[in-house]
Amino acid sequence: MFERFTKDARDVVKGAFAYADGGGGGRCVEPEHLLLALLDREGSRGSFALSALGLGERRESVREALRQARRRAGLSRAEADALSGLGIDVAEIVARVEEVHGVGAMAGDTQDKRWWSGRPTFGRAAKGVLEHSLRVALARRDRHIGDEHLLLALTARPGVPAEVLADHGVTYESLTRVLYGGGEAKAG
Repeated sequence: MFERFTKDARDVVKGAFAYADGGGGGRCVEPEHLLLALLDREGSRGSFALSALGLGERRESVREALRQARRRAGLSRAEADALSGLGIDVAEIVARVEEVHGVGAMAGDTQDKRWWSGRPTFGRAAKGVLEHSLRVALARRDRHIGDEHLLLALTARPGVPAEVLADHGVTYESLTRVLYGGGEAKAG
């Protein structure tokens, strides 16, 4: 599949590895890392689409929303709301854990990474995004997978990246309009 990736899409994957290996923490590349790497892009179809939808000036707001989701152990707002319906206050749990273990304790970041000597791998959800980007490209009859396909896949799959992007006015449908000039049903 990676042989179909454009340079821009490969750069997004490399950037996601850098986020997972560096400041983003963790042993796996997750969809959030892919989104962070997409936010860093300039001069690509994906970055054009994000700018056209007004996200260019609000990238830091997206990054902050992703940081807040990491503090909630990666739970989306919808998941936190569902737990609230069961009487579980996620904000209270986060506050108590952070009181004892420090801010960001539920993010899964390890302070001492000496035990981990390998490179991050793709997590299950990130693999799903990559596979979905292939389905999006095939549905569009594109012969390549670009960063725009990765972006479309992130918005089409439930989870924190899709929720954060939708909160900022970026949905599968709005991206399709900007990229292809019309609204289509989701691929896959």
